[in-house]
Amino acid sequence: MTRAAPAATGSVCVLMASVLWGTTGTAATFAPGVGPLAIGAVAMGLGGLLQALVAAPRIARQAPRLRARGGVVLLGALAVGAYPLAFYTSMRLAGVAAGTVVSIGSAPLASAVVERVVDGRRLTRRWTAGAALGLSGTALLCAAEATRSPSGPGAPSAASTVLGVGLGLVAGLTYALYSWAAHRLISGGVPAGAAMGTVFGLGGLLLLPVLAATGAPLLDSWSHAAVGAYLALVPMFAGYVLFGRGLAHVPASTATTLSLLEPAVAAVLAVLVVGERLPLPGWAGIAAVVCCLAVLTAPDRPARTPRPAAGLTRTGRSGSGCRTCRRARL
Repeated sequence: MTRAAPAATGSVCVLMASVLWGTTGTAATFAPGVGPLAIGAVAMGLGGLLQALVAAPRIARQAPRLRARGGVVLLGALAVGAYPLAFYTSMRLAGVAAGTVVSIGSAPLASAVVERVVDGRRLTRRWTAGAALGLSGTALLCAAEATRSPSGPGAPSAASTVLGVGLGLVAGLTYALYSWAAHRLISGGVPAGAAMGTVFGLGGLLLLPVLAATGAPLLDSWSHAAVGAYLALVPMFAGYVLFGRGLAHVPASTATTLSLLEPAVAAVLAVLVVGERLPLPGWAGIAAVVCCLAVLTAPDRPARTPRPAAGLTRTGRSGSGCRTCRRARL
């Protein structure tokens, strides 16, 4: 297996996770009576606990390594607990368009800064080009969504927009932090299932009080309960299992950049399922995101092996010189 194969596998896993995450907004529309904090708490909370339950035997075997990296585990768990609260509240205060683009769009930049400061990792030209395309596409999606947003009395105020944008930046940073923490654990020898189960399980425990305080509407009807179950099982449990496998093969900065597919999937589903209309800039944004993914997932060109100069053997000696030596010996 070539070196490019594991990276390609990791990229595919992250892209599949992003597709699942992109369904959360459409799924939430089927539970209009459930608040954003409850949606975030049930999705990340129960999904994280389920990851921990499934990975419990592996977590027990890796307990010494996890305890030795307790600081990384704690940082990742705190980030998991904070992310959904900041993300969904950002969308409520600043609007879906602004909250999504700030939260998801800032994550690749935050990941790059974390890896640069903590790990000393340099950014490649490919990552820079891909991130530029992805962020441009996400910004176009945001602009397209903004043209459809209400501007009347129900529109967000300036103060709530500023607060929502600030929380979006917090969401992007926490997303980058738990991605980095999981990648650090995996690269340190902890299997992906044990690393993700530990970080997300502890984060899920932190979200249980929020779920208890805000989750009553999830039990009001079977449809609300079905939405909560879907969010916990599919986008968060299955999605983050795939994301953990991806982090075993690609850096956190690359993984968070690949996850820019999420808002593109969400926009397409909003058109196909919810019946929303997407203006031309939105489709241009989706095209830019697809180009970003093509740049980041394209296989590296194999390094060329230099050929020996004409007249030289593999030992570096010329053929004529060898014949001269043979004649001299004769």
